[in-house]
Amino acid sequence: MKKIGLLSDTHGHWDDKFIKYLSDCDEIWHAGDIGDLKIMDQLKKITKTRGVYGNIDNHQIRSEFPLHQKFIIEKVSIWMTHIGGSPYRYAKSIRDEINEAPPNLFICGHSHICKVQMDKKLNMLYMNPGAAGLRGIHKIRTILRFKIDEQNIKDLEVIELGKGLS
Repeated sequence: MKKIGLLSDTHGHWDDKFIKYLSDCDEIWHAGDIGDLKIMDQLKKITKTRGVYGNIDNHQIRSEFPLHQKFIIEKVSIWMTHIGGSPYRYAKSIRDEINEAPPNLFICGHSHICKVQMDKKLNMLYMNPGAAGLRGIHKIRTILRFKIDEQNIKDLEVIELGKGLS
């Protein structure tokens, strides 16, 4: 079993609450718009990290992190990218591929809207952790925590970090 911390859209903002809420995780995943490599350096001090770059990320971040991450944890296939759309309205750039070979878990950021939904058509769980940074359309900064146990995704938590500056 693996405990996962998921965040997105930090836009270069570090919050010490990340340590509080992510220190018991086996892995931390960042779904893009990191904003500053120092964010990932700090997260790496907590535990193993994975990340993808987002549309605001510079060439340094893009050279260290890919646009897409596809991997398997336990028996769950995961696809993480920054701009992915939402269930039944996926981004045009990934629509064909996701319909042909959907993962068990699809993760994206970008919208700044925390959302977890089952895509019944593709039999795929969709997660967007919202935004952990200060700036954007979000009113409350959020991250997700959950466990992957064999093929099960369970014990999902939405953690509110406080208000943004929207």
